[in-house]
Amino acid sequence: MERQALERKLTEVHGRLVKARQELAILEEQLLVFTETAEDARLRSLVSETPLAEHDWHEARRHEEAMLRGRDSARQLVAELERTQDELLSRLVL
Repeated sequence: MERQALERKLTEVHGRLVKARQELAILEEQLLVFTETAEDARLRSLVSETPLAEHDWHEARRHEEAMLRGRDSARQLVAELERTQDELLSRLVL
């Protein structure tokens, strides 16, 4: 690949990486809220021992698990973009 094309691709990957890192940071902050909510619901379920409280806990837990999957996907994307960026940089230097 010619140098100009490598630089263009590197710029594009860098932009995507910056955006992916920002999204990951947001997801991690949101996950904290979902985790706290699920833990609060779990404790309420244990204390109240009602079907409604247990249902609320399971709902909160499902939301937390969905956020975990989203966060893990975002982490994977960041790692892939970092690898791509490293490969492009190494090709650019050589």
